[in-house]
Amino acid sequence: MLGLTLRSLRAEAVRMALSALAVVLGVAFIAGTLIFVDGMRAAAYERAGTFDRHTDLGVYAQRDPIGPALVDRVRAVDGVAAAEGELTGTAGVVGSDGRPVIGYAVLAAIPTDPALRSYDVVAGRLPDRTGEVVLDAATVEEEGFTLGAPVRVGGTGGAARPYTLVGTVDVAGTTRDVGGPFIGLVGPDALAVTGEKGYGRIMVAARPGVDDETLAARLAAVAGDGTQVKTRQEILDDAVDEAVRDLRQFMMVLLTFAAVAVVVAAFVIANTFAIVLAQRTRRTALLRLVGATRQQVFAATLLESAVVGFVASAAGVLLGAGLAAGMGALLSRWDVPVGGGGLTVTPGTVLVSLVLGTVLTVGAALLPAWRGTRVPPVAALTDAAVQPARGAGALRLAAGALVLAAGVAALLGAAAVGQVVLVAAGGVLAFLGIVLFGPMLVPAMVRVLGWPARRLAGATGGLAVANAVRNPRRVAATSTALVIGIGLVSAFVVGAQSTKDGIERSVDAEIGVDFLVTGIGGDLPAPLVTELAARPELGVVHEQRAAVADDIEVRAAHPALVGRTLTGVSAGDLDAFGPGTVLVHRELAAARGWTVGAPVTVKGRQFRVAAVVDDDSAPLAASRTPEGHVVDVVDGDFTALFPDERGYLAEVEPADGVGAEQARSAIEAVLARYPTANLMDQAAYKKMLTGTVDMVLAFVTALLGLAVVIALVGVANTLSLSVVERTRENAVLRAVGMTRGRMRAMLAVEAVLTALVGAVLGLGLGTGVSAAAMALLARIGGDFHVVLPAGRLALILGIAAAAALLASVLPARRALARPVVEALHDE
Repeated sequence: MLGLTLRSLRAEAVRMALSALAVVLGVAFIAGTLIFVDGMRAAAYERAGTFDRHTDLGVYAQRDPIGPALVDRVRAVDGVAAAEGELTGTAGVVGSDGRPVIGYAVLAAIPTDPALRSYDVVAGRLPDRTGEVVLDAATVEEEGFTLGAPVRVGGTGGAARPYTLVGTVDVAGTTRDVGGPFIGLVGPDALAVTGEKGYGRIMVAARPGVDDETLAARLAAVAGDGTQVKTRQEILDDAVDEAVRDLRQFMMVLLTFAAVAVVVAAFVIANTFAIVLAQRTRRTALLRLVGATRQQVFAATLLESAVVGFVASAAGVLLGAGLAAGMGALLSRWDVPVGGGGLTVTPGTVLVSLVLGTVLTVGAALLPAWRGTRVPPVAALTDAAVQPARGAGALRLAAGALVLAAGVAALLGAAAVGQVVLVAAGGVLAFLGIVLFGPMLVPAMVRVLGWPARRLAGATGGLAVANAVRNPRRVAATSTALVIGIGLVSAFVVGAQSTKDGIERSVDAEIGVDFLVTGIGGDLPAPLVTELAARPELGVVHEQRAAVADDIEVRAAHPALVGRTLTGVSAGDLDAFGPGTVLVHRELAAARGWTVGAPVTVKGRQFRVAAVVDDDSAPLAASRTPEGHVVDVVDGDFTALFPDERGYLAEVEPADGVGAEQARSAIEAVLARYPTANLMDQAAYKKMLTGTVDMVLAFVTALLGLAVVIALVGVANTLSLSVVERTRENAVLRAVGMTRGRMRAMLAVEAVLTALVGAVLGLGLGTGVSAAAMALLARIGGDFHVVLPAGRLALILGIAAAAALLASVLPARRALARPVVEALHDE
């Protein structure tokens, strides 16, 4: 049987090629992910101690920042050779053109003691005193900065000021390479620029011969509570753990999409073996007649699937290595800091990929192999050797209807119950219902969608529809493979459009000004809003800030803008809102018995209630205050209550009689001194908020695209095998006058109908899942509802149809390759 199996594989290599391609693509996705992540993990281990090459111990802040005084005390500990405070934060660099250098910039305090310096200097030197700065070599080259020249640097602590550029460093591929400039300053300058009150840690170098554990105990005694002392090994281990944890999460995301591709590949493989084994019924019967047992035939089929799976998996590993290399090159071209360490192909990755692909193929072939041995030998030797087309049994159809109904019910009830898990469960159940109910649902949809083809193409279209539905299980399995990929793609497309629409409506409702000033990577610099308010061209300047005191969320508000987020005024008058007064939200007023005109105390200061209001806006992030326990105070009163509280967004409105361009110029004149602040109008602000949605959508669509490709390979595979099955039938059609063009059209219509049914079902499933998710979000909070991007959905259908047309080319060529007379004698 082994020799016969191998000869069958050689003889039918072309038939199994497309099936093997599905395995290759699925395994390549998984292998590429593992290889890419393994390379990143290896690089993470290599760079874990990049900036701690000379650090023996570290004292880390747990709650409050470490003040300079503690650094001095640590430096005086017996056994300490050097100690320096270090912090990392964000700042900005003003470019040579007077504009901020684009990109998120990392600022770090660089030690002045040579015993602790671990930077790779490209040119010049590291800063030794205040007023000096080093930048990464790439920024210096791009901006044309020269050593010894002034470079303006600013951050949350205040306006940009000049620092002397004394050197350039190489931080590429490290944790401080995040796509923007790297700024290195000595400790006091770093504190001033970032506005921090202290350092994040103290780097310590030990004297020769001093035991780390002994020195750690001494440091802990000096540092006291609120700090943690780590040895060098602990510092490196924590750095690796953090990097690997992030990589693990990234890998799980990729493997989730890989799993989708593998599931689709399983559908394609199972359908392929079902068709191939059905076409071998007569051969199987002959083997049974000459003495082969059912077990031998079954084992031979599984062996064949194992060989196919192993060879395809090996090819998938090779393709996966190429995908990993391409992914790294692509991310590098996009200036995404991936920290890749080249290709790392481990034996574990190769073994997992080979086993997974082989097991997947064998598992998918189990049921077709079992069915292939059930045909009685005598019946198989008749002219009806090929297994007749069978629909699904009543039990399967009943189960499918129940599961589909349960999935729809779960999606409809997700919002009412408020459970995210119901959205996922509803989507899965609905898909399983489509799979079970498919042999009845899919042919019915093919007939409906095939009506235009029958009207336009006449007999050719009618034959295409009849061919598509002659085997309900086969067409259902082929279409269902498309449902998975297109369903997920459409769910993300509809969800993304709906989310963007909700965000834009929220901005329209909550932002009622012409201009917005936002912090880049953090809060706005402290003096910025004051300088903007001092400009005569600007009328309203309001910094959005919030804080919690006495279980109350206190928000800064502007009398001219406060009414935009309110849904109603229960009592009082908004015009009475001003200094010394508060707006109390309805829930808080009811809980504490506060009424209009009553005196209330907020953080030790007394105010008067101007009005009791209703507000549906979202609460402060991570706030533990009860819902609706909110008061609004004017900006000046908020500053008096919380002088150190900063916001990341300021709303700006031109003064009366001042044009938009004049106001913009005034804002830009102020922002020229603040490289960590950005000016936007409402449209740009919406684009910034929704840009992440577009990026995630593009990423997800690209990953799910492979599943769609595999499913379309299944369409081509099914059509190719069906052409083999209908060799004599197609020859008869050609003999009675069907032209080559009509034969190609018939196969093209059959492929398009199969793909369109899968695409339509996928769009329906994806839209249903998105609708449930949007209803759930609307219930939790926010103005979200389903928005159907008709253009993109039509594009999905168009791409599916075009790909199906392309998939029909090779089967049509094969159908027309054999002469009619030879095909008529096909056995």
